Amino acid sequence: MPQDLTPLWISVKTSLLATVITFFVGIAAAYWMLEYRGKGKSFIEGIFVSPLVLPPTVVGFLLLMFFGKFGPAGQFLDKFGGFSVVFNWYGAAIAATVVSFPLMYRTALGAFEQIDQNILLVAKTLGASQATVFLRIMLPLSLPGILAGTTLAFARALGEFGATLMLAGNIPGQTQTIPLAIYFAVEGGDNNEAWFWSLVIMATSLSGITGVNIWQESRSKRRGRTGKNMQLTPHSSLLTPNSSQITPHSSLITPNSPLIVDIYKQLADFDLQVSFSADTQPLGLLGSSGAGKSMILRCLAGVETPSEGKIILNGRVLFDSQQKINVPSRDRKIGFLVQNYALFPHMTVEKNIAFGLPKGLSSTAIKQQVEAQLVALQLPGLGDRYPHQLSGGQQQRVALARALASQPEALLLDEPFSALDTYLRSQMEQEMIAKLADYGGVSLLVTHNMEEAYRICPNLLVLERGKAVQYGSKQEVFERPSTVTVAQITGCKNFSPAVVVAPQEVEAVDWGCRLRVIETIPDNLSYIGIRAHQVNFTNNADRENTFPCWLANCIETPHRMTLFLKLQSSAENVRDYHLQAEIFKEKWTKIKVQSFPWYVSLDSLRLILME
Repeated sequence: MPQDLTPLWISVKTSLLATVITFFVGIAAAYWMLEYRGKGKSFIEGIFVSPLVLPPTVVGFLLLMFFGKFGPAGQFLDKFGGFSVVFNWYGAAIAATVVSFPLMYRTALGAFEQIDQNILLVAKTLGASQATVFLRIMLPLSLPGILAGTTLAFARALGEFGATLMLAGNIPGQTQTIPLAIYFAVEGGDNNEAWFWSLVIMATSLSGITGVNIWQESRSKRRGRTGKNMQLTPHSSLLTPNSSQITPHSSLITPNSPLIVDIYKQLADFDLQVSFSADTQPLGLLGSSGAGKSMILRCLAGVETPSEGKIILNGRVLFDSQQKINVPSRDRKIGFLVQNYALFPHMTVEKNIAFGLPKGLSSTAIKQQVEAQLVALQLPGLGDRYPHQLSGGQQQRVALARALASQPEALLLDEPFSALDTYLRSQMEQEMIAKLADYGGVSLLVTHNMEEAYRICPNLLVLERGKAVQYGSKQEVFERPSTVTVAQITGCKNFSPAVVVAPQEVEAVDWGCRLRVIETIPDNLSYIGIRAHQVNFTNNADRENTFPCWLANCIETPHRMTLFLKLQSSAENVRDYHLQAEIFKEKWTKIKVQSFPWYVSLDSLRLILME
């Protein structure tokens, strides 16, 4: 063992100071770069990580030029402080800080980028400020990565050699760190001293890295121990939503509605341009994937900003491009339930629900409100569990309880059942229907599932590529879809171009038949259609709109059969068909034994005339 141990204390002191500085500066730089959308981002990124890729001697030379006697920082320090950082301990600390910064920065940035953006979105809608989101959500969730970055930064600072030698020199007792001691021990032929310092630096670095790895492994094991999930208990009785038809709007906006939306937003693939209003009955936004449904919710929540337009909730202007009003998410009083529920994984159920409660409540009041939400959503006794210890249905209930606890004026539901299996989805739908009936505020449900929309929402807004193509009661939308797109979205499978041939008579061009219709024929008729389950089989060939048919193919499902039928003549292959018909298997057992041709009747009351 060498008699002079000052390299150890200098190295530890220098590395600890460098690590503390890089911890705060690296996290701040990572957070800033995460949010930065301006020009030159790639260039700034290059500057931040350059000490990691440049040779240490080059970094040391640049630091010497910057902090040296004739450098800008050196002249400033000499003029206003009367001191220099060159060839003293401060120079060693600066060199260690600069070379360790990239590791802390990149690791923190990677940890931030791994956080589910939906979690941050929901936190903002629950009234959290940017600082609260960072301190209570981002920092705890990225803690493993940040600790790893801190350890790597310390190890890098401890092993710094080239930059330190250039800026601080090798002054025994002042700037000689362990790496410098190793180098000059080898230079002087003292291999024993070099071995000693090498083992010290290896042991120090590896112990820190090993300690962090052990902590992360134990943390993962603790999170992996899931608690026993409570069994879901169905409601003994359910509230039935108002299913009465609404009067069709001449416009999609009713001036005195609680929610008025009139926005335009330019997107990469299409332009979102919608105008509609909503009352206290749940409104379903129905459309195919990528139609703009979720973007509408994000604009309402304030996490996306429309290019133009206005959003008004209960007389309060949330967004108005002309008046330059854009209320932050935290102040909009809008609850958001996203597809994966975005529960805060590091918080218990109780803390998740309490997150959005008004500030200033006493601990007793918070506990009472949380307990009330747990009881209301059949979650008693789960307050101390973590999200990973819950079933999918329980997680959804907690997310709904959290959203409702903040007493929102509007509730946005973005595909809330997509992560559930079939049985649980049906059960949770019934609970959601009952909860929305009691809610009393504006509620919007985004879905591409037509049956889900029909069961939950009395009113529907159908979207196609950012445009509203039909708006009205669910009965109106399903029974009288205005366009082929709406008919397809609502599940219609049979279409044909149509032309008017006589009063109340049209020709279905693709089907090769003429059809008598009851509904008034629109002036710009383009298509005629009929739903698969409304194609009727009959033995009476003389009935109106009845035609002979042959079977081209059939597909079996657990309870139904889908039949592919060709009218007027036999099919040549499985793709040679005109209509799809859906029937229960009981009827199929009777039909399949009959000889061809079969006869289908297309009820004139069920035919859909589309523009």
